[in-house]
Amino acid sequence: MEQLVIVAHPVENSFTMRLARAYTDELEKLGHTQRTCDLYRMRFNPVLIAHEWMPVSAGHPVGADVAKAQDEIRAADVLTMFYLLWWMSMPAMMKGYVDRVFARGFAYESSQGIVRGLLGGKKALMVTCSGAPLPLLVKSGNWNAMEVLQETHIFRSAGFELIEHLHFDEIVPFLTEAVAAQHMERIRACARQHF
Repeated sequence: MEQLVIVAHPVENSFTMRLARAYTDELEKLGHTQRTCDLYRMRFNPVLIAHEWMPVSAGHPVGADVAKAQDEIRAADVLTMFYLLWWMSMPAMMKGYVDRVFARGFAYESSQGIVRGLLGGKKALMVTCSGAPLPLLVKSGNWNAMEVLQETHIFRSAGFELIEHLHFDEIVPFLTEAVAAQHMERIRACARQHF
């Protein structure tokens, strides 16, 4: 199975980055092919420019970086995204990736308010982290808002089958190694369960 892993965190040895590495290591142990795109280290440009606003199908060219990212998605059976929730949303780097790569004509088409995903037959897995405890996010309604905006509006609207949204809460500076190790086993178990 061909896997594409997109990860966005500015700190190379952050908990989020360590989770992504544990996941990809497990995928490789399971015999899967994976490609990791570390958006910060590859200096992905998250800024949508004017000519990219037009649908791909209208014959408007996309940048080489976007074309490459779209080709990587086309080649993948599974897309997994790792990111820390900032203000209950994706970091700007990841949102810019979505804005530029999940373009009209590539990821979806829309007519009279009806959106049809163009990436059907592919699976997606979301892996997020937050400093806040999940029960607090649920109680406040923030979790439901995030699910609607990210799970439903982005991934499902593009046609992906979202197989899981795995969330790690209370990820704070100076997280103990014992807790981190438990989380690393949890992400490895996720890879084994689904793949």
